[in-house]
Amino acid sequence: MNAHPLRRVPLVRWPITPCRRASSKVPRDQIPISKKKQPLGNTQNGPSELKRTVKPKRREVPPKTQSSQTEDPSSETKEKKSKHGIPPTALAFMGITALAISTYSSYLYVSYKREVKKSQALVVSNDVSDRYNKTASTFDADVEISEKFMQLGSKRNDLIRHARGNVLEVSCGTGRNLPYYLLGERRGVNEFHHHLEVNGCRSITFTDLSPQMVAITKQKFESMYPDFTRVSYQCVDAGTVTPPPAGPGDPPRYFDTIVQTMGLCSMPDPVATLRHLGSITEPKNGHILLLEHGRSRWDWVNGILDNLAPAHADRHGCWWNRDIGAITFGSS
Repeated sequence: MNAHPLRRVPLVRWPITPCRRASSKVPRDQIPISKKKQPLGNTQNGPSELKRTVKPKRREVPPKTQSSQTEDPSSETKEKKSKHGIPPTALAFMGITALAISTYSSYLYVSYKREVKKSQALVVSNDVSDRYNKTASTFDADVEISEKFMQLGSKRNDLIRHARGNVLEVSCGTGRNLPYYLLGERRGVNEFHHHLEVNGCRSITFTDLSPQMVAITKQKFESMYPDFTRVSYQCVDAGTVTPPPAGPGDPPRYFDTIVQTMGLCSMPDPVATLRHLGSITEPKNGHILLLEHGRSRWDWVNGILDNLAPAHADRHGCWWNRDIGAITFGSS
């Protein structure tokens, strides 16, 4: 057997061209585009290689279906608000408010119609002053809220501060004017004639047709002004009250100021009463101070007052639909 001698065979370095295998193919949309191209060719260490960075595949999230989609309450509210411009909560509140107002208005209308029928069936005389004998003990509590609502306290103060000299208050009631009297004479300026005069009350006479009312006024006055003694109380009709009698040879006496608040509505003949009060007022500088309530300037209000006047007079002793302007002009 012949043995072949070993010999060295030189190996030729062939350039290797890289190729992609089918199994390692990268999707076209996931291949990053290199900003700088790498040149192909031989380098010092050998043939160049193709270098590519393969971006890992992103996890694809399946699209949300209607069943799996979670709704955002704030976005839903915004969508609803964009349709009509009003939030649903405001719409619900407006609806409830409108329902409450309509229900209450219907209740008032039905109650008003029922009270009108009862009122028109009553026969009430013009003289309703005897009702105050029953309501004297609760009168202050009954009118407290309404007088505060109408700010009658400030109106009483504006009126009573003009009282001066010998003062007569008719229909004094429970003495609701007592806190506003300026007792004791002092010099000041007359607001009507703008000259110096004596202001303040020299004496006060309280009269009312209800003895219960007069008793309450007396109790209040003695508690508020225990040191003032020039005061008297009379249970008498305002149409017959007279000043204190004059002494022998003295001129007739008059009242310098006559006060009446909320009294014309209870008198059977208010025109005749005012004429009588004018006859006992000091002719030159005397004043009659009135604070009254009555008919309105609006016809629809007068309609309500007229329909309910008999019931109100029978219950509270007050004809609230009297024309105060016509009464005062008729008495002059």
